[in-house]
Amino acid sequence: VQLQASGGGLVQAGGSLRLSCAASGNIFSVTYMGWYRQAPGKERERLAEITRGGVADLVDSVKGRFSISRDNDKNTVYLQMDSLKPEDTAVYYCNAFIISTNQGDFGKDYWGQGTQVTVSS
Repeated sequence: VQLQASGGGLVQAGGSLRLSCAASGNIFSVTYMGWYRQAPGKERERLAEITRGGVADLVDSVKGRFSISRDNDKNTVYLQMDSLKPEDTAVYYCNAFIISTNQGDFGKDYWGQGTQVTVSS
Protein backbone atom coordinates (compact mmCIF):
# COMPACT_ATOMS: atom_id res chain seq x y z
CA VAL A 1 0.00 0.00 0.00
CA GLN A 2 1.28 3.45 -0.85
CA LEU A 3 0.16 7.03 -1.21
CA GLN A 4 1.29 9.12 -4.14
CA ALA A 5 0.89 12.88 -3.94
CA SER A 6 1.05 15.28 -6.87
CA GLY A 7 0.09 18.77 -7.92
CA GLY A 8 2.59 20.95 -6.10
CA GLY A 9 4.52 23.71 -7.76
CA LEU A 10 5.35 27.40 -7.88
CA VAL A 11 2.51 29.90 -7.87
CA GLN A 12 2.17 33.63 -7.29
CA ALA A 13 0.40 34.97 -4.23
CA GLY A 14 -3.34 34.95 -4.79
CA GLY A 15 -3.12 31.97 -7.10
CA SER A 16 -4.49 28.47 -6.78
CA LEU A 17 -3.23 24.91 -6.78
CA ARG A 18 -4.95 21.56 -6.51
CA LEU A 19 -3.12 18.72 -4.83
CA SER A 20 -4.04 15.10 -5.38
CA CYS A 21 -3.11 11.99 -3.45
CA ALA A 22 -3.97 8.50 -4.61
CA ALA A 23 -3.78 5.37 -2.52
CA SER A 24 -2.86 2.16 -4.30
CA GLY A 25 -1.98 -1.42 -3.52
CA ASN A 26 -3.77 -4.16 -1.66
CA ILE A 27 -6.48 -1.96 -0.22
CA PHE A 28 -9.53 -3.23 1.59
CA SER A 29 -10.75 0.11 2.91
CA VAL A 30 -9.61 3.70 3.27
CA THR A 31 -11.19 5.46 6.21
CA TYR A 32 -10.04 8.99 6.86
CA MET A 33 -7.76 10.91 4.49
CA GLY A 34 -6.05 14.18 5.16
CA TRP A 35 -3.41 16.75 4.40
CA TYR A 36 -0.55 18.12 6.46
CA ARG A 37 2.24 20.54 5.67
CA GLN A 38 5.68 21.32 6.97
CA ALA A 39 7.41 24.62 6.39
CA PRO A 40 11.19 24.98 6.78
CA GLY A 41 12.15 25.07 10.44
CA LYS A 42 8.65 24.30 11.60
CA GLU A 43 6.79 21.25 12.80
CA ARG A 44 4.41 19.38 10.57
CA GLU A 45 0.90 20.76 10.99
CA ARG A 46 -2.44 19.21 10.25
CA LEU A 47 -4.53 21.09 7.68
CA ALA A 48 -7.57 19.10 6.77
CA GLU A 49 -9.21 15.74 7.12
CA ILE A 50 -12.16 14.06 5.47
CA THR A 51 -14.02 10.91 6.40
CA ARG A 52 -15.12 8.24 3.98
CA GLY A 53 -18.60 9.67 4.22
CA GLY A 54 -17.38 13.10 3.16
CA VAL A 55 -17.38 14.93 6.47
CA ALA A 56 -14.56 17.46 6.27
CA ASP A 57 -12.66 19.32 8.91
CA LEU A 58 -10.16 22.11 8.21
CA VAL A 59 -8.02 24.12 10.58
CA ASP A 60 -8.98 27.75 11.04
CA SER A 61 -5.89 29.09 9.29
CA VAL A 62 -7.00 27.68 5.93
CA LYS A 63 -10.79 27.78 6.23
CA GLY A 64 -12.31 29.81 3.45
CA ARG A 65 -9.23 29.36 1.25
CA PHE A 66 -8.66 25.59 1.15
CA SER A 67 -11.11 22.78 0.65
CA ILE A 68 -10.73 19.02 0.87
CA SER A 69 -12.61 16.40 -1.10
CA ARG A 70 -12.22 12.76 -2.02
CA ASP A 71 -13.20 10.21 -4.62
CA ASN A 72 -13.77 6.90 -2.86
CA ASP A 73 -13.87 4.95 -6.12
CA LYS A 74 -10.37 6.19 -6.90
CA ASN A 75 -9.10 6.17 -3.29
CA THR A 76 -7.98 9.70 -3.93
CA VAL A 77 -8.06 12.83 -1.79
CA TYR A 78 -7.77 16.36 -3.11
CA LEU A 79 -6.79 19.67 -1.57
CA GLN A 80 -7.97 22.73 -3.45
CA MET A 81 -5.95 25.75 -2.39
CA ASP A 82 -7.09 29.21 -3.36
CA SER A 83 -5.91 32.70 -2.43
CA LEU A 84 -2.50 31.31 -1.67
CA LYS A 85 -0.12 33.31 0.49
CA PRO A 86 3.68 33.20 0.78
CA GLU A 87 3.24 31.71 4.26
CA ASP A 88 1.56 28.69 2.64
CA THR A 89 4.95 27.71 1.25
CA ALA A 90 5.75 24.24 2.56
CA VAL A 91 6.01 20.58 1.72
CA TYR A 92 2.51 19.15 1.69
CA TYR A 93 1.90 15.57 2.80
CA CYS A 94 -1.15 13.40 2.45
CA ASN A 95 -2.14 10.93 5.10
CA ALA A 96 -4.67 8.13 5.22
CA PHE A 97 -5.76 5.32 7.49
CA ILE A 98 -5.84 2.23 5.30
CA ILE A 99 -6.84 -1.34 5.95
CA SER A 100 -5.12 -3.67 3.54
CA THR A 101 -6.33 -7.00 2.28
CA ASN A 102 -3.56 -8.74 4.20
CA GLN A 103 -4.94 -11.23 6.67
CA GLY A 104 -5.02 -9.83 10.19
CA ASP A 105 -4.50 -6.23 9.17
CA PHE A 106 -6.53 -3.84 11.26
CA GLY A 107 -5.19 -0.81 9.45
CA LYS A 108 -2.57 1.83 9.98
CA ASP A 109 -1.57 5.33 8.97
CA TYR A 110 0.19 5.82 5.66
CA TRP A 111 1.97 8.92 4.41
CA GLY A 112 2.63 10.21 0.93
CA GLN A 113 6.06 11.34 -0.13
CA GLY A 114 5.31 15.06 0.04
CA THR A 115 4.91 17.65 -2.67
CA GLN A 116 6.48 21.10 -2.59
CA VAL A 117 4.27 24.16 -2.77
CA THR A 118 6.02 27.51 -3.17
CA VAL A 119 4.08 30.76 -3.18
CA SER A 120 5.95 33.82 -4.38
CA SER A 121 5.07 37.34 -3.27
